[in-house]
Amino acid sequence: GAQSVQAATDSSEKLTLMKSEKKSDKDSEDTTDTKSSDTKGSLDVSEVAEEAMPSVVAITTKSVQEVQNYYSMFGSQYAPSQEQEVQGSGSGIIVGKNDDELLIATNYHVVEGAETLSVGFCDSTACEAKVKGYDSEKDLAVVAVSLDDIDSDTMDAITIATIGNSDDLKVGAQVVAIGNALGYGQSVTTGIVSAKNRKTDSSGQIESSDSTDNSSSINKGVNLIQTDAAINPGNSGGALLNMDGEVVGINSSKLASTEVEGMGYAIAISDVADSLENMMNAKARDKVDNHGITGSTVSTEAVQIYGIPQGVFVSEVTEGGPADDAGITKNMVITEFDGKTITSIDQLVELLQYYEPKEKIDVTVAVLDGNEYKKKTLTVKLGKDDSSSKDSSEESAAQDSQDSQDESIEG
Repeated sequence: GAQSVQAATDSSEKLTLMKSEKKSDKDSEDTTDTKSSDTKGSLDVSEVAEEAMPSVVAITTKSVQEVQNYYSMFGSQYAPSQEQEVQGSGSGIIVGKNDDELLIATNYHVVEGAETLSVGFCDSTACEAKVKGYDSEKDLAVVAVSLDDIDSDTMDAITIATIGNSDDLKVGAQVVAIGNALGYGQSVTTGIVSAKNRKTDSSGQIESSDSTDNSSSINKGVNLIQTDAAINPGNSGGALLNMDGEVVGINSSKLASTEVEGMGYAIAISDVADSLENMMNAKARDKVDNHGITGSTVSTEAVQIYGIPQGVFVSEVTEGGPADDAGITKNMVITEFDGKTITSIDQLVELLQYYEPKEKIDVTVAVLDGNEYKKKTLTVKLGKDDSSSKDSSEESAAQDSQDSQDESIEG
């Protein structure tokens, strides 16, 4: 199910997931022997665990959160706000390697808001990591570890996971879950596929015929595999494997009810393989804080009643900032950022966190023209370099102004 870590032979070659060479049921002969082999697999649980563990990592995050003190709990207006460092834990799956980085798939909620990331390998070594790409709606992320930070012994110990076909899973088939449960280190649980093709509604609730079902998921619109293999906090981002040791799901969420047991969920790997490959080929991002706009989410009511496009309504633009230089003005609506559809201010802020200073990004905005909105695509140069001279700043602004004039307008 896994193989030693090897880099792509050509740095310009697009990275892809290492998929199983086994044909799917649709491509194989419809015989009883074939179905039995594909469903049951060739390994027992201990063999699956031994083969897959080197491709599963522990992820530790540190973030800063505001906390209540004694006075603020009772509504005192003089209570000072307090911040404290919070540590979180999750899991990840080694899915690829290029000339410079080791690439690890995990859940977006594992790395969301993290100030620092650390990846722990099967030989108990750990390295710093950074977010390479993510999709908050699918609850997916890919993090990267610099190969310069990984010693040769660790490289020999770890493996790249083999990706299976989640479409071929049968209800009742045995599966194995591996992850960093409760942050204690790698552990293994096993169970069966309880259901396939579970979906979530617009509120994040897992769709059910019983509207009072107290279940929760943050994987909006993602195809989920339901399993009774224990998936506890810290397991998120870990591997759900078939009995051939192939990854068929990314463990993600557990029912948020103390009255329910044996209902865990994993993102079906075949449904998100393309998204993961896109993230694997993205550029690793560092945080940049200088954006130059203030905005708010366009409400559903504003979209329906007033016809304002869905996105972020720009209420203020910092004079001389990156957005101002690009031509973004007050009352515009940001609808796309770097090719990604924008639906809320939170999503935009999160996206902005992982772009490098001076990086040029295409931003699509909607501008009111008479009684209708027309779209423009502007080029924004993020995070001005404060150390540059006035002359170079003016030259940069002039170039950005030229970039912003090269805009495409749609009806």
